[in-house]
Amino acid sequence: MSAADIERLWRNNVSWLANCEEDNDIAISSRIRLARNVVGFPFPIAATAEQLELLDQNVEQALKSSGCLGEAPLSFKLNELSEMEKQLLLERRLVSPDFLARRQGAELFVQADEVSGIMVNEEDHLRLQTLLPGLQLQEAWQIIDRLDSRLGEFLDYAFDDRLGYLTCCPTNVGTGMRASVMLHLPGLVLSGQITAAIQGVGKLGMAVRGIFGEGSDNRGNLFQISNQSTLGESETQIIERLSNVIAMMINHEKNARYSMLEKNQAFLLDQVGRAYGMLRHSYILNYEEALNLLSRLRFGVDMKMFSMVNVKTVNLLFMAIGPAHLQKYAGRVLSGGECDVVRAAMVRERLKEANENGN
Repeated sequence: MSAADIERLWRNNVSWLANCEEDNDIAISSRIRLARNVVGFPFPIAATAEQLELLDQNVEQALKSSGCLGEAPLSFKLNELSEMEKQLLLERRLVSPDFLARRQGAELFVQADEVSGIMVNEEDHLRLQTLLPGLQLQEAWQIIDRLDSRLGEFLDYAFDDRLGYLTCCPTNVGTGMRASVMLHLPGLVLSGQITAAIQGVGKLGMAVRGIFGEGSDNRGNLFQISNQSTLGESETQIIERLSNVIAMMINHEKNARYSMLEKNQAFLLDQVGRAYGMLRHSYILNYEEALNLLSRLRFGVDMKMFSMVNVKTVNLLFMAIGPAHLQKYAGRVLSGGECDVVRAAMVRERLKEANENGN
């Protein structure tokens, strides 16, 4: 099923980007992940290949019986995927980088609309995920709570009355929940305030990571802010505390943006104009450069300084320029140099179409 489902996935619009509302100019997406393990099986790090495969089969049967991912979920066995196909899953934020290093018994199940999914045999037996556009932490929690409860009717989760859910890594014991919001923070970056802002978030007990989560760097001025502790607080308390930090960061970003607009408008216009010019007329664009230029272009769109494209066009380009998506677009495997040429051509074409169509 993996090959056919890759094609189904490729044809989908990315819901957390394509459905993003115009007023979600800073909060790009909200995600909640839950770590769960099944009684009777060792943690993946200590399990045999046979145990991992059996666990995967049990989860697959539980999903069928519960119907918690809908009638026709997509499924991807990692050992059946090419490196490009694995990268496609990562670019769509359906898997973690660590999950892609797994092989035996590692499988991803995804709801057809990509809102919810389950990684089997990552660090824990199960990593449940819900991913929504904009700032929707409460809505994401409601969705994943129903998914977790329904699946828990068919799987015996490892749970301790005192500690909570038991996980491979002690830092996840308790709720097993990692809630995060991805923010677009070009104002803080361009004004030189981002380092102080990140340090402040750390003092409040939150982690700041790049677009692809733990171990990834900052690209495109996109930052994920998430809770660090999972023990000693309820899920509702974690979400409330994270929401307060996100509100603070959004306020800082807005202040930085409007301060720049008021005090240094020429600089801001230059950054946006140069970005658009390079995107429209470059013939070679590497991935990181393209992300950073699109970030500045989106900044201009968000600030109502640029009307030649809309935010949806820029959002979809954020995804389309990824190496795996680019190779699917080209219909063939591309070398690094070829990727940069095809990326530039695709961006030129789509921005030209947006300009001609008035969006």
